[in-house]
Amino acid sequence: MKKGLAHRVIGAVPRVVVPVDRSRPRRAPIDVSAVVVGAGIAGCAAAVVLAERGVRVTLIEAAPQLGGRAGAWSHELPDGTRQMVEHGFHAFFRQYYNLRALLRRVDPDLSFLRAVPDYPIVARRWPDESFSRLLTLPPFGLLPLLLRSSSIRLRDLRAMDGAAALPLLAYDREQTYAEYDAMSAGDLLDGIRLPERARAMLFDVFAHSFFNPEEDMSAAELIMMFHFYFLGNPEGLLFEVPDRDYESCIWGPLAAYLEEHHVDVRTSTSVERVEPTSHGDWRVHIGRRDSVGAPHVVLATDPGALQALAARSPGLLAAGRGLRRQIASLRTTAPYAVARFWFDGDVAEHRLPFSGVTRESTLDSIAVYSRFEREAAEWARQTGGSVVELHAYAAPAGLEATELAARMRSELAGVWPETAELTVVHLDARVACDAPAFGIASDAARPGVTTDAPGVRLAGDWVRLGFPSALMERAAASGMLAAGDVLTAVGAAPEPVVSVPWRGLLARRHRSADQA
Repeated sequence: MKKGLAHRVIGAVPRVVVPVDRSRPRRAPIDVSAVVVGAGIAGCAAAVVLAERGVRVTLIEAAPQLGGRAGAWSHELPDGTRQMVEHGFHAFFRQYYNLRALLRRVDPDLSFLRAVPDYPIVARRWPDESFSRLLTLPPFGLLPLLLRSSSIRLRDLRAMDGAAALPLLAYDREQTYAEYDAMSAGDLLDGIRLPERARAMLFDVFAHSFFNPEEDMSAAELIMMFHFYFLGNPEGLLFEVPDRDYESCIWGPLAAYLEEHHVDVRTSTSVERVEPTSHGDWRVHIGRRDSVGAPHVVLATDPGALQALAARSPGLLAAGRGLRRQIASLRTTAPYAVARFWFDGDVAEHRLPFSGVTRESTLDSIAVYSRFEREAAEWARQTGGSVVELHAYAAPAGLEATELAARMRSELAGVWPETAELTVVHLDARVACDAPAFGIASDAARPGVTTDAPGVRLAGDWVRLGFPSALMERAAASGMLAAGDVLTAVGAAPEPVVSVPWRGLLARRHRSADQA
């Protein structure tokens, strides 16, 4: 191994995006205020950082609770028991550095997170595929999997197109998006010529988990995600999950933390419009009569809500031509469905807390809440039942939540036969269509954190970032970057931000080969 290549492998440590700046004061040196619209992960991250630095923050959220797509709320079962339910299962990967930094504000040891020993991929047609006991040395994390997996055999490797697979090892922000953003993820995978089982077990589940169907998703985005989760991080492939409901361990403590830092948190409050004032500030209108003014605004809603707000805010769109075009370019992806079942009996003893599912028309994953969440486990212990949540990441459009739940329930019995005999005690089902699309050729028009509307920043898991990041981590990082931009504007030090290594193992070599 050449020295330069060895250095890039062994030196695959987290990269600093925004370093600690000791040349500027940590706290805002002037009296300044900001309004953050949206209290999901991105909005809360922005509000926390700003409030810690002495900025007067108003945080506005349309829902009754904090959290956005990671929020939780109380739900009553037929027996009168109240349990918290969420929008769906979330995996807390160890390379979610910025999200973890946010959560350490309320739990420095992250004591509420519990490691998942494995997350198998299951299918009716094939044995389970395991992601346990893999290396944490990028990019060789998948090597033990490839050596032991029955999904890929030597003859299969010979049939694959190695040149077509090279981009997965050669992630580079500029080059990858220039070459592959106009291609679909499905076409990229077709070109690699993976055997059917390998594609199903190793790639299809991975692509679906981003809520974007392969045929509609940018290949560049898939390459970035593959680098971020599989090949480019030094943390390995396993993740952790909260051992309590999200309200108890995340949002309740964060709400108290925000209150301690004098944030004016307004839930169940809709923003009607955002308009510039004659003094160069912004006025955020709430309802017909109330409003909040500030020189800085962070818009941290989902794409559809942002577009609806922009349509009601002509002054906002007039303030930045680039912002107007960028907001117009945003799209939401296919609906996702979540169905939580309370069963009268348990699933098989060997079932793990989380499993991905492949080659089913609706069902994409299974989370056995009674195997890791205290409240669900206690209900199961008292009743002899189990709590199982089913997910469809890219569900068929136009179907009601109960219909999607019934389809997933049927498919569950196909992959876990013992569940066919279980009786449903209660069902909580919902379907939503607010996850961002990362469509073909969408990157160039995607808005970033900063905008050409003075004083307006954007944050969310849909913004364009210059480093690898995804899902909850992308939301947290963008919120911190938005807050950091506000702090820089008023003369304070920005918030430090960290990412996985920015380039894949073969990025430079791949580029030089193309130029030769």
